[in-house]
Amino acid sequence: MHQEKIQQVIEEVKKLVVGQDRMVNRLLIGLFTNGHILLEGVPGLAKTLTVNTLSRVLHLDFRRIQFTPDLLPSDLIGTMIYNQQEANFEVKKGPIFSNIILADEVNRSPAKVQSALLEAMQEKQVTIGDTTYQLDRPFLVLATQNPVDQEGTYPLPEAQVDRFMMKVHIDYPSKSDELEVMRRMANMSFNSEVNAILSKEDIFAIRNKINEVKIAEPLENYIIELVFATRFPEKYGLKEEAKYIQFGVSPRASINLNLAARAVAFMDGRDFVLPEDIKEIAEDVLNHRIILNYEAEADNINTRDLIKIILDKIPINKSVTLK
Repeated sequence: MHQEKIQQVIEEVKKLVVGQDRMVNRLLIGLFTNGHILLEGVPGLAKTLTVNTLSRVLHLDFRRIQFTPDLLPSDLIGTMIYNQQEANFEVKKGPIFSNIILADEVNRSPAKVQSALLEAMQEKQVTIGDTTYQLDRPFLVLATQNPVDQEGTYPLPEAQVDRFMMKVHIDYPSKSDELEVMRRMANMSFNSEVNAILSKEDIFAIRNKINEVKIAEPLENYIIELVFATRFPEKYGLKEEAKYIQFGVSPRASINLNLAARAVAFMDGRDFVLPEDIKEIAEDVLNHRIILNYEAEADNINTRDLIKIILDKIPINKSVTLK
């Protein structure tokens, strides 16, 4: 039943979004595993449209926040305002009090605003004045950033980017997909209505089902090996790649790789994880957690290249040997 509803959600999103099946899949994985998602791609690839459409297919509160250089933390979380009639201060809650937050161009705002957002992501609460307020459940941040236009941006620090479950790179559509996009969006009478499919209760039920998906011990060990290969590449025969890696991934990588692999299995209609599930999701979970040095930039090496090499080199049946 749940798989049918998930497929209905995908079909509803496809009414407006063409050729971004992978992005929709990753957003749903984040929703079902309580993980925040960072979308990176050049302008015009339907990042905002996809998040907006997905929110309309869910019975959830949605807020879009356009991040700008003059944005303040109080614009995000809220503030205390003085009520002249009552002669006291009262709380005015900000847009962060919603189920789905679209942080559009998150790298356009200064560090204080980014810190306020990421603290809310981690703690699921905000403090206004002397009072701490719990955020509603589910609470999901879907952030976008533009990788090409760096003027007037404030890149997210590596430690803060680590709070995102996945960083998903969005590519250009194919010729046939772009033709379909052009035909739809150039039609001024195009119907952009979608139906709401999933409720909060459905989402929590799906989370419980994903929690029941089994992952065998050899595959748990495989995840650990992938993680440790980013930290100690020379011990895994990755001598050439080791010179490019400054820091390997954090423990959040192994946690999120486990969660995401189980979500992939569930969405495929299985109650157990296959090695292919881990490999499918590994790039999105690991790519923003590997910190490269200047030598990698000089040699035009990126994290996605390294992850592919690691996946090719690390055998699935390898036992954990590192302490």
